[in-house]
Amino acid sequence: MTDLVIGADGRARCGWGASTPDYATYHDEEWGQPVRGDDALYERLTLEAFQSGLSWLTILRKRPAFRAAFDQFDIATVAGYGPAEVTRLMGDVGIVRNRAKIEAAIANARAALELPDGLAALLWSYAPESRPARPGSGADVPALTPESTALAKALKKRGFRFVGPTTAYALMQATGMVDDHLAGCHVIRAAAQPVMG
Repeated sequence: MTDLVIGADGRARCGWGASTPDYATYHDEEWGQPVRGDDALYERLTLEAFQSGLSWLTILRKRPAFRAAFDQFDIATVAGYGPAEVTRLMGDVGIVRNRAKIEAAIANARAALELPDGLAALLWSYAPESRPARPGSGADVPALTPESTALAKALKKRGFRFVGPTTAYALMQATGMVDDHLAGCHVIRAAAQPVMG
């Protein structure tokens, strides 16, 4: 992550969030804001897994196609996918056609259905209780943390795939479990509220 950049609109943003219009919108309106719904978190988990080895911008630009291809990331629907849906997804030029990641997305939906308290409750149980200050520079933003390492381990134990500690931390950043907007960034994180079961 690069340091703050002042945009043409006069607003200070985390450097990556000022690099393209797509990133600016995502940075300003979505990244780091608390996400609590199971299906919404499943979408983010899936997209972070698909991003592995690729640019997030690639995934962000393909997100509408991913949503259409994966039935709006409805966990129960995706959990019911079989070989025909895998074949359909492998033929969908709008998404990243990686069989291992597609099969992981389906396996992860099935694993999410097995969670007694839901996906949101599990994920948010690994959010740090507090973080005293926003990072001062991009160099202060970690790639993984003890919490993300523990979360990745917990997910793997429950049958989730393609979610290592770094991917788990990216998920935590994106869904507001941590606030890694840099000090001085104009974005104000919404208050985190308790997760409902």
